[in-house]
Amino acid sequence: MRAVIQRVREAQVVVEQTVVGAIGPGLLVFLAVTHTDSAAEARRLADKIIGLRIFPDQSGRFDQALAETGGGLLVVSQFTLYGDTRKGRRPSFTASAQPDHAAPLIDVFVEHAQTAGIPTTCGVFGAQMDVHLLNDGPVTLILDTADWSAKRG
Repeated sequence: MRAVIQRVREAQVVVEQTVVGAIGPGLLVFLAVTHTDSAAEARRLADKIIGLRIFPDQSGRFDQALAETGGGLLVVSQFTLYGDTRKGRRPSFTASAQPDHAAPLIDVFVEHAQTAGIPTTCGVFGAQMDVHLLNDGPVTLILDTADWSAKRG
């Protein structure tokens, strides 16, 4: 799985002129699934993101995780994170999992975050979405579970 995480002051997802997910301060996570991903990886990635100490403490240092801030999590599926642009001008998305594999793993990620007590909402899988956000920092990180096989993440 691959995730782009942005610390936000607020974010929302709109589908067909309807807000389907919104948070105040917290993390916006763009999330993609590849063919070999599993539910275990989805849960581990959710734990990793929830536990990232990327929120400032009283002295301004990155020392607090999402749960400590009371912030929310907005998850947006985005298969284009596996876009391969090495050849030509049109990206190839062959590394992106098909919807029947990807959608359940996105659900596992969201449910795991909710079970951990994080207020979590999401976009609509496969829909054309408008994502509105106000970056905080900005703080943007990229996580890829494929990197974890080489060393523990």
